[in-house]
Amino acid sequence: MRTQVLLSALLAVPAVRAASATDWQSRSIYQLVTDRFATTDGSSPSCDTSNRVYCGGTWQGVINKLDYIQNMGFDAIWVSPIVKNLEGNTTEGEAFHGYWTQDPTSVNEHFGSADDLKSLASELHKRDMYLMIDVVINHLAAPSDPPSYTSLYPSPFSSQSSFHTECFINATDYPNPPSYAGNQTRVEQCWLGDSSLPLADTNTEDQTVINFWYDWIHNTVSNYSVDGVRIDTVKHVRQDFWTGFKDSAGVWAVGEVLANETVYVGPYTKFLPAVLDYPDWFPLVSGFMTPQGNLSALVETYKDTQSTYGNGSFSGNVIASFLENHDQPRFGGQTNDQALIKNAMAWPFVQDGIPILYYGQEQGYQGGADPANREALWLSGYATDKPLVKHAQALNAARKAAASANSQFYSTPLKFIETTTAHIAVSKPPMLALLSNEGASSSPQWTVASAGYSANEALVDVVSCTKITADSNGGVSVTASGGNPMVIVPASSLNKTGSVCASLATGTQSSDAARLGWSSAAAALFATFLLVKALA
Repeated sequence: MRTQVLLSALLAVPAVRAASATDWQSRSIYQLVTDRFATTDGSSPSCDTSNRVYCGGTWQGVINKLDYIQNMGFDAIWVSPIVKNLEGNTTEGEAFHGYWTQDPTSVNEHFGSADDLKSLASELHKRDMYLMIDVVINHLAAPSDPPSYTSLYPSPFSSQSSFHTECFINATDYPNPPSYAGNQTRVEQCWLGDSSLPLADTNTEDQTVINFWYDWIHNTVSNYSVDGVRIDTVKHVRQDFWTGFKDSAGVWAVGEVLANETVYVGPYTKFLPAVLDYPDWFPLVSGFMTPQGNLSALVETYKDTQSTYGNGSFSGNVIASFLENHDQPRFGGQTNDQALIKNAMAWPFVQDGIPILYYGQEQGYQGGADPANREALWLSGYATDKPLVKHAQALNAARKAAASANSQFYSTPLKFIETTTAHIAVSKPPMLALLSNEGASSSPQWTVASAGYSANEALVDVVSCTKITADSNGGVSVTASGGNPMVIVPASSLNKTGSVCASLATGTQSSDAARLGWSSAAAALFATFLLVKALA
């Protein structure tokens, strides 16, 4: 009887979700635009991004393509905002992206039903994958100015008093270095958009509005089994609002604070568990875009974030790193050099925080600024043999292999190892990442005397699946073929039955639970079950 009860508990584990910052720390996130990822019936309709209209992607379509995402090693997805948006065409097209909320109490039926969204969460959880939803709290959209509050929005937003007095934000309101002069009150209380498509700013000083949003996020997370939230336009809402919001959510939250200065973004980590790492994104893009890029700027900015985020003490939880997203031009559209792309793409996977990959990056998409960067993925055929698909798979494998070999991997801050060149050497034991921006025509050489490996230890560069042997002092001397990055881990941390560099791997799965890919909680219950069974 005891065995039967324990087995029942074990089988229920995939549905249990804590989704704390610590739980998310080991995850890697695949961001997708729901309307552009996959259709319900698997069809591939034409989708001209310049038209700015719905193309037909759905939550059921995402379910149908979870194998594609999971096979690259991603164990969390970030989907577009889920709520009902403005209908019809506006001066900026249709609300296919999900950021023009009209009714936060209803789901966007273009993406499917509430049951479809619940099914997506359920299917993800069966795979031990997480669901992150995008949320927009700062504003509601209107098709004209002034908004018809009573007929357009549900309570409490049917009253004008639920919004800040109309005034549109000016470029001069934003702080600019080095003085950081600006008008933060206007940034937080004036409106985004314009008179043709106003984004009415919700009055997050009003207690009724505050209560609505706190209740809404709590109920949304609960109703749809959400594991994490990405919060849009965080800097446009007063900072202390976010403490109660994330507490009400009860799951990990990451905020978008679009600014290139750590001194501006850093304070938000006092109110939210994490921020999108925009301060490092700017030097990341410029540093790897050409061989003339300044990689030292990325190094210095990152050191600044390490000492600033999280109240000035290191915590990888407060960083979510990315190379592309739906708001910025695709990196692949700014350089054709595949080595530069691979080096830049590696950065989010070798730094301290949680890596995010924007859908289509793995297929080599080259879209420019919005809306060109919101292409339909079905036009790629979901090919799995593309070089960047394999690259994403290898980067995920390296990160997980390093964590399997070092239980403190995620809580250990990376260190930059000094080199005699302008390259970047990143040590996050037992992973060593060697990045350069010399391009595909180069063969950068590296000598890292203080790599930290054991004498003569067998190593593998997962990018090229090349065997490397540490020297008698645990250092490495290597050449990066074709200017590609090198991400090195011990051969013993890779599985001989794995999908990455299996022929060079010397590690083996330690248990049936590990072989099945269960979470640590499930594995623990599994072990307990075996013990009870043996004693029964």
